[in-house]
Amino acid sequence: MTTIPVTQIAETAVTCSSCAACCCQLEVMLITETGVPERFIDTDDWGGEVMLRLDDGWCAALDRSSMLCSIYEQRPLICREFEMGEADCLNERRGIATAYR
Repeated sequence: MTTIPVTQIAETAVTCSSCAACCCQLEVMLITETGVPERFIDTDDWGGEVMLRLDDGWCAALDRSSMLCSIYEQRPLICREFEMGEADCLNERRGIATAYR
């Protein structure tokens, strides 16, 4: 098994085929109405609506077999604004660099 240096991970172009859905482990607040199905909505400790995360920390809307969003057309605003390969995305990838080893 080849180990990829963390710096190389950040420099590698992120595409749909190289994405590890890092952002699907982040807390996602629902601040606008996008039609997220009720079964994927949870309430945080302060009463705000958030995307439901499973016991392992992954978003409940993530299709585990494809690692793609199962509600892509109805995804929350923050998910729409979080762009693959942009600075925030690369920072999250650095944070879970061990997933790429």
